[in-house]
Amino acid sequence: MTPDRAAGLLPTRRALAEGEVTSRALVERALARIEATQGTLNAFRIVRAEAALAEADAADRELASGVRRPLLGVPVAVKDDMDVAGEPTAFGCPGAFAPVTEDGEAVRRLRAAGAVIVGKTNTCELGQWPFTEGPAFGDTRNPWHTGHTPGGSSGGSAAAVAAGLVPAALGSDGAGSVRIPASWTGLIGIKPQRGRISTWPHGESFQGITVNGTLARTVADAALLLDAASGNHARDPHRPAALTVADAAGRDPGRLRIALSLKPPFTAVPARLHPEIRARVVELAEKLAELGHDVEEADPPYGQIGLTFVPRATAGIAERVRETPDPALLDPRTRDAARLGRLLGGAPLRAARRAEAVLHRRIGRFFARYDVILAPTTAAPPPRIGALYGLRGPATDRAMIAACPYAWPWNVLGWPGVNVPAGFVGDGLPVGAQLLGPAAGEPLLVSLAAQLEAELRWHELWPPRPATAPRAA
Repeated sequence: MTPDRAAGLLPTRRALAEGEVTSRALVERALARIEATQGTLNAFRIVRAEAALAEADAADRELASGVRRPLLGVPVAVKDDMDVAGEPTAFGCPGAFAPVTEDGEAVRRLRAAGAVIVGKTNTCELGQWPFTEGPAFGDTRNPWHTGHTPGGSSGGSAAAVAAGLVPAALGSDGAGSVRIPASWTGLIGIKPQRGRISTWPHGESFQGITVNGTLARTVADAALLLDAASGNHARDPHRPAALTVADAAGRDPGRLRIALSLKPPFTAVPARLHPEIRARVVELAEKLAELGHDVEEADPPYGQIGLTFVPRATAGIAERVRETPDPALLDPRTRDAARLGRLLGGAPLRAARRAEAVLHRRIGRFFARYDVILAPTTAAPPPRIGALYGLRGPATDRAMIAACPYAWPWNVLGWPGVNVPAGFVGDGLPVGAQLLGPAAGEPLLVSLAAQLEAELRWHELWPPRPATAPRAA
């Protein structure tokens, strides 16, 4: 890999262990790439240059002494909703946030694995929208076409990985916020089961609908980062049985029963699947059939699942708004959502939480017939910069639901999903498809994604270099 683009996690780990490169050199290159692209891509909110170089030097001393850890000396990034000691956690919001004193649990585990945190990536305000724009940090742009959004809310992490600034990054997913930007930037995005990666110091992030996940160019790298970050704080309410995911990237998934689901779940706003995206997802289904899997069209019995999402999402926003230093600085749409969350935070929220068990039973029965669901990740390709940010509240909701109606049900369920690249539409814009499974389904989904990757070689494709200039709307 040339110095202006990061190699993957696995090649980087091998090169470090064999003494072919130092962590300091890798971090210096990552910092140079970030600086060179910040004016065009704007992927980072915080760059930890001095701290990251010090951590790299410490990693080099460990490597020289023979110490080996899963990510020792490897530079990675995390989304700016995760606590990194000594840095503020603004979560896309304006205002003067004080630096936190302790790492969040996911960051602590990355450090325990030896990773060097080079910075915190941009996200929209409190992670609410499928774009990464805002007055606190500007517009984060898609490396494939900088006139378009990389998606959101983990858009900064996706842009950083897609452009090769870092080999992998953590994001978070509350309604598709890992899978959507992974789709729109041509990456692997793993949304694990609830509790697989701790969200501590928030035991339940957004009433349990938001989980931390991984973004990388390859399935093996995304799975490796997932294993490194996985685990729980002693006070986490959700503690799934531990499992190893990275090993599954090298396993044959066997012959699977796969449901191709093209119908969006019920929403109050009509959503129409873009015909080119439909064609790309159907092509993936055909490739899976060629690989020996049994594929047929079938839709999960979602029912009125949308009624359980809004109380949890808005109550979560209300909780986070209370933590901001000056709520008056927030987007009016954020303040409106918080007001709704306070209204729904009693009986409606309790009813929404109780409904999850019913949904688990009903949709769980679907997995008696099928092993995996293949569905579009989004209904539309990545919008242009400003297309959604400039809308008012109800118009934003309508546009967001129309573009991204497929991902959020798996947040209600708390089950795993993996975005895989599905090709390109229009003027070379990436789109993706999601592989969805039941609880503890990460290894099977990763195995199937890796099988597709071996056939389609999507990780060999890179955005233009240098990034294209912003295009006129």
